[in-house]
This record gives sequence, structure tokens and C-alpha cells, in this order.
Amino acid sequence: MTSLLHKKLLPIAAACLILSSCGQTDATITPATSNQNTAPSSEATAPDGANDGANESGQVGEQPEDSSSSADEQTSSEAAAPPLMYHINKAYNVVPNDETVDKKVVLLTFDDGPKEKEMIDGLIDTLDKHQAKAIFFVNGYRVKAHPELLQLIHDRGQIIGNHSWDHIDLKKESAANMRKQIEDVQNIVKETVGEAPRFFRPPFGSGNKTTHQIADDNDLIYMTWSNGSLDWDSKNRNKPEAVIANVLEQLHAGSNILMHELPWTVEALDELLTQLEQKGYSFVDPRSIGPAPDHADSEAAK
Repeated sequence: MTSLLHKKLLPIAAACLILSSCGQTDATITPATSNQNTAPSSEATAPDGANDGANESGQVGEQPEDSSSSADEQTSSEAAAPPLMYHINKAYNVVPNDETVDKKVVLLTFDDGPKEKEMIDGLIDTLDKHQAKAIFFVNGYRVKAHPELLQLIHDRGQIIGNHSWDHIDLKKESAANMRKQIEDVQNIVKETVGEAPRFFRPPFGSGNKTTHQIADDNDLIYMTWSNGSLDWDSKNRNKPEAVIANVLEQLHAGSNILMHELPWTVEALDELLTQLEQKGYSFVDPRSIGPAPDHADSEAAK
């Protein structure tokens, strides 16, 4: 009886062991399968730069933020403003503050922007090639229409100047309207890029004592130009060689060169800067231009 019962129980015990083993295997596989499904989904989004989701989680986004901060600090250090070594004299030339500073320099300026991204990039690509800085004198109504273009100029390390809001003859305006034309540009530029212009050029070079006073009130360095490219003249339209010739004919130490954001000027710029370099001229960094020192005023009065 006992032997018979033992024989009947053996198959039942074996079946239980098999079932128990199968259940354990299923439980082990399930978590592994779940982990494999999770990993490919996160890896698949990474190549597409799907940092949006990563930034929302606050994990992957933290690392780029740290490296970006480090890069910003390096860029800020590299872009540190040079010392003030030059000033603009009464003839609107760039003049050294003392005899130890190189006087064979030119100042590059572009008026009436910002207009088009393609032209701005073209000009700045050439400036970068020659390691040159320029002043981009902007109009307020254009900045209002395309603030992103002003930001582009600023982000690419070039200098922004004030060219009035509407590009009108300020000398014909009332003092109140003249002030509004200048100060509204100061405000919109500061709101857009975080800093107000340091340089002012009146449209058509037309101003008076009131214009100068308003510029002074806003800590602006007033200038017209001393070397005109005539790129705006209809007879030079689509003639980059004429733009180059006009500048070279008037070339002198301290030339304050007036150009514009125009397609043929973009085309002319590389050759123009090459020829200026070949003649021994360098490009003054506008950030190194400050108010005229006291001794310069006394010398001019003699």
C-alpha cells in the first residue's frame, strides 16, 4: 500500500517541480524585456538632437548647459574690449590718442541696415576673414521690422551704431523730434541686444549744435565720415570695382570709410580689404575709439 502510494505521488511531485521552474523563468525574462524596450527609445531620440524631451526631464539638458556656460565665459573673455587708443577728430578721421599708437588705420562702417540676412552674413564673413570689426549704423524702423537681424550683427561680434529712427534730415526737425529720432534707437537697440550704441551718425551727415548736444546727452560719439565709397550712387550700382576705386582714391591715414549694406558692396569688400592690407593699412577696432582726450581738444584749438 505504501509502495503503491509512493509510486502515484512521484509523477505529481515531478509535475510541480516543472511548473515551478517555468514560472520562475517567465518572471526573470519579463523585467529584462522591459529594460531593452526602454533603452532603444531614449537612444533613438538622441541623434535627432531631441534635447527638448531631455531638457524637460532636467537630466540630459544639464550637461549642455554647463558646457555652454563655459563656452560663453571663454567667448566673453576673448571678446574683451581693447583699451581706448583712438578718437574721432573734427574732420571725422580716426586719430591716435598718442604717438605710440599706429596711425595707418581705417575705420569700416556700413549704414542704413539691418536689411537682409544674406547681405549681413556676406559682409561679416569677409570681415571675419580679415579679422576686422566694423560699425553697422542702423535705423530704428528697420530694427523694429527685423530685430533678429540686429541680434545677428551683435552675436557675430560686430558693433552697432545709431543712424536715427527714420533716416530723415535731422537738421530740419524740431529739437524734440530730433531727440526722439536718436533716443528711440538707443532704446530699441538696448532692448534687443542688451546694450545701447556708443556711436551716432546723422543721416546725410546733416546735423547742428542741437544734434551734437543730444548725442552728448546720450554718451554717443558723433561722426559723419571722411572717405565715401559712393556705393549708394546709382552710377555705381552693380559695380563693385567702382566702390573699390572710390575708396582707394580718397585713402588716407585714419580714413572713416562710409559704405552701405548693398549687394555690390558685399561683392567688393574682400578685394577692398585685401588691397588696403597690401598698402599697409590695418582696421581699427571701433571699441578702441573713445571720447577725444583733453590734449586733443587743446591742440585743435591752436
